Amino acid sequence: MPMNIAVVAAFDTKGAEARFVDGIIRERGHRTLKIDVGVLADPSMPVDISASDLAHAGGGDLHTLRSAGDKAEAMEVMTRGAAVVAAKLYGEGRFDAIIGLGGTAGTAIASSAMRALPIGVPKVLVSTVAAGDTRPYVGTKDLTLMYSIVDIAGLNRISTRVLANAAGAVIGMVETTLPAYEERPLIAASMFGNTTACVDRARGILDAAGFEVLVFHATGAGGMTMESLIADGYVDGVLDLTTTEWADELCGGVFSAGTKRLDAAALAGIPQVVAPGCLDMVNFWAPETVPARYAGRKLFRWNPNVTLMRTDVDENRRLGRILAEKVNKSIGPVRVLLPLRGVSQLDSLGGEFWWPEADQALFQSMRQSLRDDIPLIELDANINDPQFAERAADELLDMMEKAKVNGRGRPSGNVQQGEMR
Repeated sequence: MPMNIAVVAAFDTKGAEARFVDGIIRERGHRTLKIDVGVLADPSMPVDISASDLAHAGGGDLHTLRSAGDKAEAMEVMTRGAAVVAAKLYGEGRFDAIIGLGGTAGTAIASSAMRALPIGVPKVLVSTVAAGDTRPYVGTKDLTLMYSIVDIAGLNRISTRVLANAAGAVIGMVETTLPAYEERPLIAASMFGNTTACVDRARGILDAAGFEVLVFHATGAGGMTMESLIADGYVDGVLDLTTTEWADELCGGVFSAGTKRLDAAALAGIPQVVAPGCLDMVNFWAPETVPARYAGRKLFRWNPNVTLMRTDVDENRRLGRILAEKVNKSIGPVRVLLPLRGVSQLDSLGGEFWWPEADQALFQSMRQSLRDDIPLIELDANINDPQFAERAADELLDMMEKAKVNGRGRPSGNVQQGEMR
């Protein structure tokens, strides 16, 4: 069955390359929707959506942008316009998949269009900057980047191979149908290498109870993506046992998820279990990238590319307060679990980051700052001990069951606290 594939490119300067990709897609029996993002000149071939259309959607005028010669302004307008136009066209059923190509400017514009589309829509982008820091382009969407190897400046033996592979990739994606799949209520969970044992065990319990668990790697982008899906209403419950991204946000690590981390579930009112998993560590790249202000701190080389720094007593005190303030925003059912024998694999008796005084500063800060009506459950266990994982899963299941009876996202009334405060 023929599908519609959008081709996004500057058809003034990248016309030959765009025509090449367009031809491969059509040879395979699919249709194309050509979207021009070029500002410098008219397209070198007929297009379906003009650069003028994008400029207008971005709040500008193409003629004005050309005459002004302000590249920064043109980029801003076209980037905004690409997102607006792509979302509108997809909503109208005009295309089923999207492929783009470009240098720095084209990548910014095309990726803006792709980030405006729902997860699951095939997205392939051939880019000269795909080998660098790609977070600004990918964001929290399932965007596939392919490094162009050479600049996108003409057809040659390398560029044609790369572009053909990219065209083949998006064709393969759009032609692939999902097998029948039973949809179950969704639970989002956060995990790190240092909490894998905990989350894996809890996930097994939740899966057996009939839930589908989406596990997000707490590397900044992972936490941001989880927050985005929660905010968009995809998720029914949250097992947020690995809140380590806040340590990176506080201390300048490389895996920060921003200051909105932990907001989405609280404001959505869906059931959530929260724990201070891996708040004992901040992530940097190679040891030489650790800022000079942290000279003398305890470091652990997790792998050749990642260096962990142990958070100290003062940082843990501040992190406990931050976590409590975030949880205090909850308008729905929430419970906080504290693993009194350590918040990570490294933070266990005899482990490289075992530091009871720092952990106690974290726990005491949370005790003092947490809302009185929010259950605080303290377990004499490390976060990776089976009893902690099982208790976390059981607490979430209990809230999920009460939420089902009382209405999704609404507190279920008084809670029996047991060994809670």
